Amino acid sequence: MAEEEKEENQESGGGNESKKGGGNIVLIIVVVLLVLVLAIGGVVAYLMLSGDEGTDGTQVTQEKVEKKKRRSRSDDMTVGPMYPLDKFTVNLMSENGRRYLVAKMNLEEDGEELTPELDKKTPLIRDIVISILSSKTVEEITTAKGKAKLKDEIMAQINKHLEDGEIRHIYFTEFVIQ
Repeated sequence: MAEEEKEENQESGGGNESKKGGGNIVLIIVVVLLVLVLAIGGVVAYLMLSGDEGTDGTQVTQEKVEKKKRRSRSDDMTVGPMYPLDKFTVNLMSENGRRYLVAKMNLEEDGEELTPELDKKTPLIRDIVISILSSKTVEEITTAKGKAKLKDEIMAQINKHLEDGEIRHIYFTEFVIQ
């Protein structure tokens, strides 16, 4: 009888071992599936939260991305649409206050869709240009490097206020210091 109990215990023990092995496989499959679901969920959540957001958190439209691509082409030698500005006559900063600048310029647009916005914002643009020009001394703007720096400063200030595009370049068509 003792031998029969040992055999039954061994048989029932052997049965438990096969059930444990089957349970382990099911547990491993469940864990792998859970990890996959969590990984996929994490990727989806990351993509949804990061999305196409700009630095200020606003959505960047496909149109703006395309405009930036067009603007970034430095090898493109074509000149864009021009927006002429009226003549500027400003006093330059100097000790005796008798020096002035007469300047006329054209703004190169990155696209024709910017023209209506420039028309509406002409007073703002003229104010920006006058403020910048009148803050300069003769020494600052007589050299080629000084003029290039002046163009960059004017362009940066104007572009801060534009929404439909940006100014790619500024061309002085008249620049006289007296």
